[in-house]
Amino acid sequence: MRRVWVIGGVGFGVCLSFVALLVVGTYSAAAGLASKAGGAVGLAKGAVPAVYQPLVQKWGNLCPSLNPAMLAAQLYSESGWKPNAVSPVNAQGIAQFMPDTWASHGIDGNGDGKRDIWDPADAIPSAASYDCELAKYVKDVPGDASDNMLAAYNAGAYAVIKYKGVPPYAETQGYVKTIRSLAKSFAAPVGRVQPSQQAAGAIYYAQQKLGTPYLWGGEGTPEQGGRFDCSGLTQAAYQSVGITLPRVANDQYNAGPHPARNELLPGDLVFFSTDLSNSRAIHHVGLYVGGGYMINAPYTGAVIRFDKIDAPDYFGATRVTKDGAAALPSFKPGA
Repeated sequence: MRRVWVIGGVGFGVCLSFVALLVVGTYSAAAGLASKAGGAVGLAKGAVPAVYQPLVQKWGNLCPSLNPAMLAAQLYSESGWKPNAVSPVNAQGIAQFMPDTWASHGIDGNGDGKRDIWDPADAIPSAASYDCELAKYVKDVPGDASDNMLAAYNAGAYAVIKYKGVPPYAETQGYVKTIRSLAKSFAAPVGRVQPSQQAAGAIYYAQQKLGTPYLWGGEGTPEQGGRFDCSGLTQAAYQSVGITLPRVANDQYNAGPHPARNELLPGDLVFFSTDLSNSRAIHHVGLYVGGGYMINAPYTGAVIRFDKIDAPDYFGATRVTKDGAAALPSFKPGA
């Protein structure tokens, strides 16, 4: 696995000072960074499974109210990229169309002469086409065109027209916010990603666990002797600052935007994958502390420790945000 930075005895106090210096130094270097907006929306590396990325990139640009990251957020929220997903109310496929809706709005996206609700090559284009149909219905409604489109998807175009914008329904307002927030985790960043406000607290929590034995499935409960696995530790670290992450590492990847490797800051989650083109193949996560190191719960027989992030399976990073974490789906049909 990864090389260990051995810590013990007197060295433990030194290591905490090392972390503090890394955090202060790295944030000082990042002072003054600002996000830039504008330009076409691309997809973050590996955020969409490679087999679907060309479809999402192409069809996500079908109309001005839609973009690839927004389409990806909808699909992930609906099915978790599962093409055979079936919901409790019989919504079907990767885009979770109801059969009646599919009958009237499904299209033959791949031109093979069939409209197959189970085929992502039809379902993904159909999802984009349906979004853009809704956008046309509400094009004269005041307000943000994309917000109105998403609201129409959730509540129906008539409600958006009636209320002259996003309706005052908690579910609809929550849906619009969720997709907008989640889309940020699928979009390739434009400029620098803003520093996290909760990172220092998450690092403080994790560094208190240094030296704790690893436990597969560990969430730090008393029954588990306070032990963790990799995603259990990162989940607990961010829970300590009021941010609830999913339990599984590959779902934690979508909890915020994705800084480049040379733009990492302390508190970023760093991920490792068996397939560098697919975030669903992520198998490991650590908490970055600066200087090329992470706090890592590595594997059975080891302890929580500092490791370098240099590894051939390094996939990427996520800068966790509260809205990003809150937007992640808690239920995936067919799971």
